[in-house]
Amino acid sequence: MEIKLSRELGITLLLFYGLGNIVGAGIYVLVGKVAGIAGYYSLLSFVLACVIALFTALSYAELASRYPVSAGEAVYIQEGMGRKSFSMAVGFMIVAAGLLSTAAIAQGFVGYVNQFIELQGPIAIIFLIVMLTMISIIGIKQSVIVATVFTLIGLFGLLLIIYYGAYNLAHPPTSYTQLIPNLSFENGHMILLGSFLAFYAFIGFEDMVNVAEEVKEPKKTFPIAILLALGLSTLLYILIILVALQTLSLEELQNSTAPFADMYKRLTGEEPVVISIIGIFAIINGALIQLIMASRMIYGMARNGWLPSLFSKVSIYTKTPIIASIGVGIIAIFFALALDIVALASYTSMLILIVFSLVNISLIRIKLTRQAPEGIMHVPMWVPYCAVALNMLLIVMKLFVD
Repeated sequence: MEIKLSRELGITLLLFYGLGNIVGAGIYVLVGKVAGIAGYYSLLSFVLACVIALFTALSYAELASRYPVSAGEAVYIQEGMGRKSFSMAVGFMIVAAGLLSTAAIAQGFVGYVNQFIELQGPIAIIFLIVMLTMISIIGIKQSVIVATVFTLIGLFGLLLIIYYGAYNLAHPPTSYTQLIPNLSFENGHMILLGSFLAFYAFIGFEDMVNVAEEVKEPKKTFPIAILLALGLSTLLYILIILVALQTLSLEELQNSTAPFADMYKRLTGEEPVVISIIGIFAIINGALIQLIMASRMIYGMARNGWLPSLFSKVSIYTKTPIIASIGVGIIAIFFALALDIVALASYTSMLILIVFSLVNISLIRIKLTRQAPEGIMHVPMWVPYCAVALNMLLIVMKLFVD
């Protein structure tokens, strides 16, 4: 008898699953790297990245409502384009992006851990990924409860920085006029390049669809959870970027391996023990969610016959795909040891932008060729068209202008 995944996630756990992935290492680690590219225009880079992500998030909300199954993107491509090869390629790109992201997060983990003890990077990375792989195997509800707790801790860290930075926001050391660029090619180039890296901080809502078979009432739950996760994370990001630009110099931000720790120390005059611990939890959370996503994508592809059936086996005890989980953990360790954090984040963003473009094209084809069932979310046809154009803008800019 085939053992199926268990539907145990309601809207609250699904929201925190997505929110925890979005607000993990992307903001805790890369805020300084974006500032190193876009300077005082980093806020505009994040806003542009949010707008680009929003159009695709709306498309995902409709697709998740239409097809609430694991291996979401691969299924969407199959439904829209009818090409098994395209579906398999997208599935592999999603898995690769998830594991590259896990690797980037693991490297960010080293920066915050070293606020307490000096650990060799490879040892810390291997320990983290092995530990999280074991957690992901225990069970989806247990894993997402752990992720939810870590998400709350991570959100508390963002709010803590905003609280201590409120004075600087009200009495800015740097005039807000400096955050508004003059119209020039150079400024536009900086903002676009910054938005490409900032886009990594908004990745996460798409991972939510890959636990669809473990969600209660997915047709109703997914659209609400996806849009809430993106909206809340964007609001927090705007405030955090403003605090960062009003607290540290651009050089300090660019060179920081733990920017939240450096902001906390400057704002409070205290050693950044609390915020470093919070940063560790937030980073761990992002990696855990990415590992869960990648294992479910492998499971879904194997179940559809696109990978060996071995990867579709679900444990009778934990009701999780153990072999798929172990496999993605091993690959994530390899990526983390082979590449640096900016390269990992950039490769992740590029793969996700390509996938987003294909998913939106699929939605266009689906909407043109078949009538939507009752009771699902609908978005206007111009939404996926705009999403394709904006995704391609970032891809072309990175490939030919950078």
